Amino acid sequence: MLKLCFLGTGTSQGVPVIACDCDICRSNNSKDKRLRSSVFIESEQTKIVIDSGPDFRYQMLREDISDISAIIFTHEHKDHVAGLDDIRAFNWRSKKPMQIFAEARVQDALKKEFSYIFAENKYPGVPEVEMNLIEDNSFQINDLTITPIRVMHYKLPVYGYRINDLVYITDANYIPEEEMYKLEGAKVLIINALRKESHISHFTLDQALKLIEIVKPERAYLTHISHQMGRQTDIEKILPENVYAAFDGLCIKI
Repeated sequence: MLKLCFLGTGTSQGVPVIACDCDICRSNNSKDKRLRSSVFIESEQTKIVIDSGPDFRYQMLREDISDISAIIFTHEHKDHVAGLDDIRAFNWRSKKPMQIFAEARVQDALKKEFSYIFAENKYPGVPEVEMNLIEDNSFQINDLTITPIRVMHYKLPVYGYRINDLVYITDANYIPEEEMYKLEGAKVLIINALRKESHISHFTLDQALKLIEIVKPERAYLTHISHQMGRQTDIEKILPENVYAAFDGLCIKI
Protein backbone atom coordinates (compact mmCIF):
# COMPACT_ATOMS: atom_id res chain seq x y z
CA MET A 1 0.00 0.00 0.00
CA LEU A 2 1.11 3.55 -0.74
CA LYS A 3 0.37 6.73 1.16
CA LEU A 4 0.42 9.95 -0.84
CA CYS A 5 0.24 13.48 0.54
CA PHE A 6 -0.30 16.51 -1.65
CA LEU A 7 2.43 18.93 -0.60
CA GLY A 8 1.17 21.54 -3.04
CA THR A 9 -1.62 21.68 -5.61
CA GLY A 10 -1.08 25.15 -7.12
CA THR A 11 0.45 26.65 -10.21
CA SER A 12 3.82 28.31 -10.72
CA GLN A 13 2.54 31.42 -8.92
CA GLY A 14 0.65 29.56 -6.23
CA VAL A 15 -2.68 30.68 -4.81
CA PRO A 16 -3.16 33.39 -3.67
CA VAL A 17 -1.23 35.14 -6.42
CA ILE A 18 0.87 38.11 -5.37
CA ALA A 19 -1.00 41.42 -5.78
CA CYS A 20 -4.21 39.71 -6.91
CA ASP A 21 -7.44 40.76 -5.21
CA CYS A 22 -9.78 38.31 -6.93
CA ASP A 23 -12.40 36.45 -4.92
CA ILE A 24 -10.37 33.23 -4.85
CA CYS A 25 -7.11 34.86 -3.79
CA ARG A 26 -8.94 36.65 -0.97
CA SER A 27 -10.72 33.48 0.20
CA ASN A 28 -10.48 32.51 3.87
CA ASN A 29 -10.90 28.82 3.04
CA SER A 30 -7.58 27.04 3.64
CA LYS A 31 -8.34 24.71 0.72
CA ASP A 32 -8.13 27.71 -1.62
CA LYS A 33 -4.52 28.35 -0.60
CA ARG A 34 -2.25 26.34 -2.86
CA LEU A 35 1.54 25.99 -2.77
CA ARG A 36 3.52 24.90 -5.81
CA SER A 37 2.73 21.35 -6.99
CA SER A 38 4.53 18.46 -5.35
CA VAL A 39 3.68 15.13 -3.69
CA PHE A 40 5.16 12.95 -0.95
CA ILE A 41 4.80 9.20 -1.45
CA GLU A 42 5.51 6.61 1.23
CA SER A 43 5.67 2.82 1.09
CA GLU A 44 6.85 0.34 3.71
CA GLN A 45 10.52 0.92 2.85
CA THR A 46 10.65 4.16 0.89
CA LYS A 47 9.77 7.85 1.10
CA ILE A 48 10.03 9.97 -2.02
CA VAL A 49 9.12 13.47 -3.12
CA ILE A 50 8.21 14.31 -6.70
CA ASP A 51 9.54 17.84 -7.41
CA SER A 52 11.03 20.24 -4.87
CA GLY A 53 9.62 23.64 -5.73
CA PRO A 54 10.07 27.02 -4.01
CA ASP A 55 7.80 25.94 -1.12
CA PHE A 56 9.75 22.74 -0.38
CA ARG A 57 11.04 23.85 3.04
CA TYR A 58 7.63 24.84 4.35
CA GLN A 59 6.00 21.73 2.88
CA MET A 60 8.48 19.49 4.75
CA LEU A 61 7.84 21.35 8.01
CA ARG A 62 4.06 21.38 7.58
CA GLU A 63 3.88 17.62 7.00
CA ASP A 64 6.56 16.87 9.62
CA ILE A 65 8.68 14.93 7.13
CA SER A 66 12.04 13.98 8.64
CA ASP A 67 13.35 11.50 6.10
CA ILE A 68 13.38 11.20 2.31
CA SER A 69 14.86 8.35 0.26
CA ALA A 70 14.93 10.32 -3.00
CA ILE A 71 13.62 13.28 -4.98
CA ILE A 72 12.29 12.62 -8.49
CA PHE A 73 11.92 15.49 -10.94
CA THR A 74 9.29 15.83 -13.65
CA HIS A 75 11.07 18.71 -15.42
CA GLU A 76 13.31 21.70 -14.85
CA HIS A 77 10.92 24.63 -14.48
CA LYS A 78 11.61 26.81 -11.46
CA ASP A 79 8.36 25.97 -9.68
CA HIS A 80 9.49 22.33 -9.61
CA VAL A 81 13.18 22.60 -8.70
CA ALA A 82 13.80 25.83 -6.77
CA GLY A 83 13.76 24.26 -3.29
CA LEU A 84 16.60 21.81 -3.86
CA ASP A 85 18.97 23.71 -1.57
CA ASP A 86 16.86 22.79 1.45
CA ILE A 87 17.82 19.12 1.27
CA ARG A 88 20.80 20.12 3.44
CA ALA A 89 18.78 19.29 6.55
CA PHE A 90 18.20 15.75 5.27
CA ASN A 91 21.92 15.40 4.43
CA TRP A 92 22.79 16.36 8.00
CA ARG A 93 20.26 13.95 9.49
CA SER A 94 21.07 10.95 7.28
CA LYS A 95 24.80 11.64 6.88
CA LYS A 96 24.56 10.72 3.21
CA PRO A 97 23.82 12.37 -0.16
CA MET A 98 20.25 12.82 -1.35
CA GLN A 99 19.38 10.53 -4.24
CA ILE A 100 18.22 12.64 -7.18
CA PHE A 101 16.43 11.09 -10.18
CA ALA A 102 16.08 13.14 -13.37
CA GLU A 103 16.52 12.84 -17.11
CA ALA A 104 19.70 14.18 -18.71
CA ARG A 105 18.27 17.56 -19.74
CA VAL A 106 16.92 18.19 -16.26
CA GLN A 107 20.22 17.17 -14.68
CA ASP A 108 22.00 19.71 -16.88
CA ALA A 109 19.55 22.41 -15.76
CA LEU A 110 20.08 21.53 -12.09
CA LYS A 111 23.84 21.77 -12.54
CA LYS A 112 23.45 25.27 -13.96
CA GLU A 113 20.84 26.43 -11.44
CA PHE A 114 22.73 25.04 -8.46
CA SER A 115 26.30 25.19 -9.73
CA TYR A 116 27.71 25.44 -6.20
CA ILE A 117 26.33 21.96 -5.39
CA PHE A 118 28.40 20.47 -8.23
CA ALA A 119 31.51 22.66 -7.91
CA GLU A 120 34.88 20.98 -7.79
CA ASN A 121 35.82 22.93 -4.67
CA LYS A 122 32.62 23.03 -2.64
CA TYR A 123 31.77 25.59 0.01
CA PRO A 124 31.30 23.83 3.38
CA GLY A 125 27.73 22.80 4.08
CA VAL A 126 26.35 22.85 0.54
CA PRO A 127 23.79 20.16 -0.34
CA GLU A 128 25.13 16.70 -1.11
CA VAL A 129 23.47 14.82 -3.97
CA GLU A 130 23.91 11.63 -5.94
CA MET A 131 22.51 11.90 -9.45
CA ASN A 132 20.58 9.04 -11.06
CA LEU A 133 19.63 9.13 -14.74
CA ILE A 134 16.00 8.58 -15.78
CA GLU A 135 15.49 7.25 -19.29
CA ASP A 136 12.39 5.62 -20.74
CA ASN A 137 12.72 2.42 -18.73
CA SER A 138 11.27 1.64 -15.31
CA PHE A 139 13.64 2.08 -12.39
CA GLN A 140 13.75 0.96 -8.78
CA ILE A 141 14.00 2.84 -5.51
CA ASN A 142 14.03 0.23 -2.76
CA ASP A 143 10.60 -1.46 -2.93
CA LEU A 144 9.14 1.00 -5.47
CA THR A 145 9.11 0.33 -9.20
CA ILE A 146 8.68 3.64 -11.01
CA THR A 147 7.71 3.88 -14.66
CA PRO A 148 8.31 7.19 -16.48
CA ILE A 149 5.47 8.40 -18.69
CA ARG A 150 6.52 10.81 -21.42
CA VAL A 151 4.05 13.69 -21.72
CA MET A 152 4.23 17.10 -23.36
CA HIS A 153 4.15 20.47 -21.58
CA TYR A 154 3.52 22.51 -24.74
CA LYS A 155 6.76 21.78 -26.64
CA LEU A 156 8.73 20.62 -23.61
CA PRO A 157 8.94 16.86 -23.00
CA VAL A 158 8.41 16.14 -19.31
CA TYR A 159 7.84 13.01 -17.26
CA GLY A 160 4.82 11.80 -15.38
CA TYR A 161 5.22 8.66 -13.29
CA ARG A 162 3.42 5.43 -12.54
CA ILE A 163 4.06 3.74 -9.20
CA ASN A 164 2.07 0.55 -8.69
CA ASP A 165 -1.59 1.53 -9.22
CA LEU A 166 -0.88 5.27 -9.01
CA VAL A 167 -0.30 7.63 -11.95
CA TYR A 168 0.93 11.19 -11.31
CA ILE A 169 1.02 13.68 -14.18
CA THR A 170 1.50 17.39 -13.75
CA ASP A 171 2.41 20.16 -16.20
CA ALA A 172 1.05 18.48 -19.31
CA ASN A 173 -1.42 19.19 -22.07
CA TYR A 174 -0.79 16.17 -24.29
CA ILE A 175 -0.01 12.49 -23.77
CA PRO A 176 1.30 10.68 -26.86
CA GLU A 177 -0.79 7.70 -27.91
CA GLU A 178 2.18 5.36 -27.49
CA GLU A 179 2.41 6.30 -23.80
CA MET A 180 -1.26 5.82 -22.95
CA TYR A 181 -0.89 2.10 -22.22
CA LYS A 182 1.13 3.04 -19.12
CA LEU A 183 -2.04 4.49 -17.62
CA GLU A 184 -4.13 1.35 -18.16
CA GLY A 185 -5.55 -0.20 -15.01
CA ALA A 186 -4.47 2.64 -12.74
CA LYS A 187 -6.64 2.83 -9.63
CA VAL A 188 -5.68 6.42 -8.85
CA LEU A 189 -4.93 9.08 -11.47
CA ILE A 190 -3.59 12.48 -10.46
CA ILE A 191 -3.71 14.93 -13.33
CA ASN A 192 -3.16 18.66 -13.78
CA ALA A 193 -6.19 20.83 -14.53
CA LEU A 194 -5.16 24.46 -14.62
CA ARG A 195 -8.45 26.22 -15.32
CA LYS A 196 -11.62 26.00 -17.39
CA GLU A 197 -10.35 28.14 -20.29
CA SER A 198 -7.88 26.90 -22.91
CA HIS A 199 -4.18 27.09 -22.04
CA ILE A 200 -1.08 26.60 -24.15
CA SER A 201 0.69 24.10 -21.89
CA HIS A 202 -1.76 22.64 -19.36
CA PHE A 203 -4.88 20.50 -19.48
CA THR A 204 -8.08 22.41 -18.90
CA LEU A 205 -10.75 21.02 -16.60
CA ASP A 206 -12.70 19.54 -19.54
CA GLN A 207 -9.56 18.01 -21.06
CA ALA A 208 -8.58 16.45 -17.73
CA LEU A 209 -12.08 15.02 -17.28
CA LYS A 210 -12.00 13.53 -20.80
CA LEU A 211 -8.69 11.84 -20.00
CA ILE A 212 -10.15 10.48 -16.78
CA GLU A 213 -13.08 9.06 -18.76
CA ILE A 214 -10.61 7.24 -21.04
CA VAL A 215 -8.42 5.84 -18.24
CA LYS A 216 -11.35 5.00 -15.95
CA PRO A 217 -9.48 4.97 -12.62
CA GLU A 218 -11.31 4.19 -9.41
CA ARG A 219 -10.45 7.69 -8.22
CA ALA A 220 -8.97 10.76 -9.87
CA TYR A 221 -7.56 13.93 -8.32
CA LEU A 222 -6.99 17.27 -10.00
CA THR A 223 -3.84 19.25 -9.19
CA HIS A 224 -1.84 22.25 -10.45
CA ILE A 225 -5.00 24.32 -10.02
CA SER A 226 -4.94 28.08 -10.63
CA HIS A 227 -7.00 30.82 -9.04
CA GLN A 228 -8.84 31.03 -12.37
CA MET A 229 -10.48 27.66 -11.68
CA GLY A 230 -12.61 29.05 -8.85
CA ARG A 231 -13.16 28.27 -5.20
CA GLN A 232 -12.62 24.73 -3.92
CA THR A 233 -16.26 24.44 -2.85
CA ASP A 234 -17.47 25.48 -6.30
CA ILE A 235 -15.10 23.11 -8.12
CA GLU A 236 -16.30 20.18 -6.01
CA LYS A 237 -19.92 20.80 -7.04
CA ILE A 238 -19.26 20.26 -10.75
CA LEU A 239 -17.00 17.19 -10.61
CA PRO A 240 -18.10 13.60 -11.33
CA GLU A 241 -18.57 11.30 -8.36
CA ASN A 242 -15.10 9.72 -8.46
CA VAL A 243 -13.16 12.92 -9.27
CA TYR A 244 -11.84 15.25 -6.59
CA ALA A 245 -10.09 18.60 -6.53
CA ALA A 246 -6.97 17.91 -4.48
CA PHE A 247 -5.91 20.45 -1.88
CA ASP A 248 -2.72 21.05 0.06
CA GLY A 249 -2.29 18.60 2.92
CA LEU A 250 -4.73 16.02 1.55
CA CYS A 251 -3.41 12.50 2.17
CA ILE A 252 -4.75 9.40 0.46
CA LYS A 253 -4.00 5.67 0.46
CA ILE A 254 -3.60 3.58 -2.67
